[in-house]
Amino acid sequence: MIKFSDLQKINEQYREDLKRVSAEVIDSGWYLLGERLAVFEKSLQKFTGSTHAIGVGNGFDALFLILKGYIELGILKHGDEVIVPANTYIATLLSVSNAGLHPVLVEPDISSYNLDISKIEEHITTKTKAVIVVHLYGRVCWSSDIEVLAKKHKLKIIEDSAQAIGASWNEKKTGALGDAAAFSFYPTKNLGALGDAGAITTYDANLAKMVRKLANYGSNVKYRHEYKGVNSRMDEIQAAFLQVKLNFLDTENKIRRELANFYLQNLKNPDIHLPRIEHPLSNESHVWHLFVIRVQSREILKEFLEKNGVQVLIHYPIPPHQQQAYAELNHHSFPITEKIHKEVLSLPLVPVHSFKEIEQVCGLINNFSA
Repeated sequence: MIKFSDLQKINEQYREDLKRVSAEVIDSGWYLLGERLAVFEKSLQKFTGSTHAIGVGNGFDALFLILKGYIELGILKHGDEVIVPANTYIATLLSVSNAGLHPVLVEPDISSYNLDISKIEEHITTKTKAVIVVHLYGRVCWSSDIEVLAKKHKLKIIEDSAQAIGASWNEKKTGALGDAAAFSFYPTKNLGALGDAGAITTYDANLAKMVRKLANYGSNVKYRHEYKGVNSRMDEIQAAFLQVKLNFLDTENKIRRELANFYLQNLKNPDIHLPRIEHPLSNESHVWHLFVIRVQSREILKEFLEKNGVQVLIHYPIPPHQQQAYAELNHHSFPITEKIHKEVLSLPLVPVHSFKEIEQVCGLINNFSA
């Protein structure tokens, strides 16, 4: 069986270091808001090129706290509109809704699966105050056009970088492109914790200070609460684990590019739509969190691969506007988004996969016919 993502094998590489730092945290007797978190935040700040990094409970909390922070700072207010890509994972929309804001869906570019920046302006109203760009599947969603647009309309740009840590645009990493960025360290991410964890990066000192308070029950002095905050803190042991793994992230992202390049060079089935990207081996704008193809006969191909020992997944089968949770959006039509969600299939690609395994996947797909 070629597993989609073999977490045991991935973490086996760091087994001794992970055991060592976990023992150090246990022996320290300090498990929250301690030295390990401070060290990781400093490392993440340096890695991304931002000026502030705040560890939180998970990636959803990171997005939510950015929005909540802007509300408390008076930059956003309840009922304001936030533009989001229509084909993102539902967590992006949920963060907006849970902050008391209104998500406005915009179609993606079918060649990149990222938000179509050329379509943003037609959706801007007097209530539009922010745009969340999702670096979907590990590919940077950015251009000089969105910077011009944000300046023209006085919009905050928030990066959902849950899938794209280490990716860069014009030598500037995600997490340092927009006004603020949210990261997820869910175990399957390029930089994965051994549990839930997330982080926020920003250049804005006021936002960073506000987020720290909001994530700690609205307080920065024990038992004194300035805001109606939440409890969202990265614990010391996850910070220690992530510090170990961060040292290997650039190398592992390079391996992802090499494996993706092998797919791109060796998948020849004319029924398969491959990701479009130039020079994937050296292009750091993509860190290949997922290698996603499109095919009309997706369910048949999925069953074929699984019967032949290849585990594949669908990211994602149902778009947000068709979910019951967003019944108010069910009447909307987003043809590009709907086509993507009906056809996408994610193939195995993690740094512990061998070229022999990827070659086997290519061979099966090349011999497939619906």
